[in-house]
Amino acid sequence: MRILILGGDGYLGWPTAMYLSARGHDVAVMDNFAKRRWEVELNVEPLIPIHTLHDRVQVWKEVTGRAIELFVGDLRDYGAVRNAFGSFRPEALVHYGEQPSAPYSMIDHNRAVFTQANNLTGTLNVLWVMRECAPQSHLVKLGTMGEYGTPNIDIEEGFIEIEYKGRKDVLPYPKQAGSFYHLSKVHDSHNILFACRAWKLRSTDLNQGVVYGIVTDETGLDERLTTSFHYDEVFGTALNRFCVQAAIGMPLTVYGRGGQTRGFLDIRDTLRCVELAILNPPQAGEFRVFNQFTETFNVLQLAEMVQQEGNKLGLNVQVQHLPNPRVEAEQHYYNPTHRKLIDLGLTPHLLSDVLLDSMLLGIRKYASRVKRDIIMPRVRWDGTRTAAEERRPAEAAPRASGN
Repeated sequence: MRILILGGDGYLGWPTAMYLSARGHDVAVMDNFAKRRWEVELNVEPLIPIHTLHDRVQVWKEVTGRAIELFVGDLRDYGAVRNAFGSFRPEALVHYGEQPSAPYSMIDHNRAVFTQANNLTGTLNVLWVMRECAPQSHLVKLGTMGEYGTPNIDIEEGFIEIEYKGRKDVLPYPKQAGSFYHLSKVHDSHNILFACRAWKLRSTDLNQGVVYGIVTDETGLDERLTTSFHYDEVFGTALNRFCVQAAIGMPLTVYGRGGQTRGFLDIRDTLRCVELAILNPPQAGEFRVFNQFTETFNVLQLAEMVQQEGNKLGLNVQVQHLPNPRVEAEQHYYNPTHRKLIDLGLTPHLLSDVLLDSMLLGIRKYASRVKRDIIMPRVRWDGTRTAAEERRPAEAAPRASGN
């Protein structure tokens, strides 16, 4: 198939491009490298140095003999999106091309507005170009389990059957997003659902949990093919942060009591999920939702797992509880359904099998690159400012779309 990856320079975009190319698909990537500029704004960087997308595309061809086509463009630029579609003629497209961070969207007014304007405009441009240039193509859109929030009932996969006053209907599952970023994903879902219904497009929304790991079969072919690993408070994850803190002898910083529960999956399972969605497309006019995760953990469980594995290496890992900078329930019911991808053939990897070898040992090699001052939380969901944040000057709104 001809598959276009939007956001092909990103943590998931680049491994997805290599994975699909290695399996015989004709792959193209599109990006405008905005996330690299946001990293400069915030003085953060991936722990492991990564090459430019141009270089990685070239290395991939040298190593495998397979070409990946590269388009440089902003998804907010309708002409750039239309040009990529017209030139490559995709049968499927994987949409990672958005500002991906909840903390980034909560830093200040400018970044909150930018996140929603950027993400929604890019997705709307993609939908309109699909309608005009590729109405038979299949949009595989990266959503998030964060769209649902933490309701006190089981979370279904996108839709729920409701009986009210003697009548029944199947309706989109209620959304209780926890940040302006997560809300942008909710609005995306609504826009895509409407486009499928009105224009008979086809789309799969992958409501993904937290992804961990950087090692795939393809990144292992050459160190120049490595993807990004963030541990900072804005673009990193709690698990990444804990692994880095363990490696440098810093206490693991658990927000609040640590009862916040989320879904998790290995990066290799993300790639397989995307492939399964592409190989099993929906019908014209169908908007379907897959909950994409394999295990659930709360934050304190993650910290205890890292502590246990770190102590095996003689690291003497300690756990420290901090006031939670986020507005979220710290103890809650969480039972999301995730059967559809398993039924299509997903065989999950488990965190316990990769935490020591693929993460902690790999991170220790780059311990000298860790910036300690970007780990502790500065962004607060309630709008107040920490002492560290008070010292940071006001910044203008970003100008580039995140792809």
